Amino acid sequence: MCLGGRTASGHFCASFGLSSRGIKDLTSIKSLAYDGWFIKRYAIELEKYHGELLDHVKEAVPSSWDPDALARFIERFGTHVIVGVSMGGKDVLYLRQEDTSYLGPTSIQKLLKDTADTKFKDSADNHCQASEDFSKEKENLVMIHSRRGGSNQKMYHDEWLGTIDSEPDVISLFLLPLTSLLRSIRGSGFVSHAINLYLRYKPPIEDLHQFCEFQLPRQWAPVLSEIRLGSRSKHQENTWLRFSILGPKLYVNTIPVDVGNRPVVGLRLQLEGRRSNRLAIHLQHLASLPKSLPLSDNANTYLSCDSYNCSWHKKVKWNSFSYVCTAPVESDDSVSIVTGAQLQVEKKCLLLRLRFSKVIGAILQKIPEWDRSSSLDQFSIKSGGILAFISREGQRGLPKPGDKTISSNTYSSVRPAPVHTPKLQRFVDTTEMMRGPEDTPGYWVVSGAKLSVDHGKIYLRVKYSLLSFVM
Repeated sequence: MCLGGRTASGHFCASFGLSSRGIKDLTSIKSLAYDGWFIKRYAIELEKYHGELLDHVKEAVPSSWDPDALARFIERFGTHVIVGVSMGGKDVLYLRQEDTSYLGPTSIQKLLKDTADTKFKDSADNHCQASEDFSKEKENLVMIHSRRGGSNQKMYHDEWLGTIDSEPDVISLFLLPLTSLLRSIRGSGFVSHAINLYLRYKPPIEDLHQFCEFQLPRQWAPVLSEIRLGSRSKHQENTWLRFSILGPKLYVNTIPVDVGNRPVVGLRLQLEGRRSNRLAIHLQHLASLPKSLPLSDNANTYLSCDSYNCSWHKKVKWNSFSYVCTAPVESDDSVSIVTGAQLQVEKKCLLLRLRFSKVIGAILQKIPEWDRSSSLDQFSIKSGGILAFISREGQRGLPKPGDKTISSNTYSSVRPAPVHTPKLQRFVDTTEMMRGPEDTPGYWVVSGAKLSVDHGKIYLRVKYSLLSFVM
């Protein structure tokens, strides 16, 4: 069920009902298990296969990173060559446990065994079709019954066993990676990389072209060398917030962050300076502009709320002297995306301003989605009475020790490490809000944002859009 390493096969995902779920959604799964019968009648396999690709396959290999050609190649020729099959039948129960289920491994094992023993016995209640789903919402479990080979009529398990010889079907495949046959062909490295990304993140095949367009290096702006850790300008000395009478000042970096005509895919709030007491906004963007994402040359204008007539101002704390404008900042044009950001302070109110650029010849594919910090989810679950919660998404964009990531993303500027423990950290959430290839279908762009206040802390919420490019 595995294609090597940590890449699950499509068969594996389909067996447990995961075909429609993205990589990010898989973190909500606590455990997987299966029990059943696998009856192999015979197998056919090519020994020591040393095949060679036909000329029309070799000619279809693009010599450069051409997303359109790469998507066509994968859609036409696939990712593996079948060099053998096993024939027979299988009758299997697959169980998927969500992370909200509190059943332990022993209980899960007993439940699966009891269900399988009952399902494979001969009784009037055990007539089974080829495939059935059994959901136990109370325990947050999903159980899928699948038969392959033999008769597809409703019948007892023992009766079904007697039909396998007359109606065998494929129950497993012997696969050879297509990339192993491309090694001596010019451009094979681009095809191999595209196939690895496709197998890893499994975007819908119809979205593969746009998915590949977005597999460019990513970087944060401003870069680390541009962040002045020691000095503060006179303008910034006079731009600050205070959350209590004797509390420390939170200075605000009001310098605009502009990434030019490059799409923004993530945002974060950052505490800069030697004392980590200067609030700034950083943007994660693609290193270059995808060919299928032409942007208009808009004037360098920023949008924000009307600070004098805004009803969205909210105190960080009930006794605070400072406010935060929580109004959404978004363009009236549904196909405009964020290419710049700036923080401002007016009348002791923190404001967010965004620069937008219009995508030429694009249409909105679906309703935009708003994301919020995983820290908010963590707090709300704790408030509900759960004593311990481990967030799995908070640092989603940063590699963990030991992780093997198949991706073209590179982080050219890491988050600046604070010199001292930030005293103002309790007032600012610095979670990195971004979407990448693991967020199906893998080509989201930032189209809006807003500041929010919750339980005495400033958060950032981000609006993502999915655009279809009309060529």
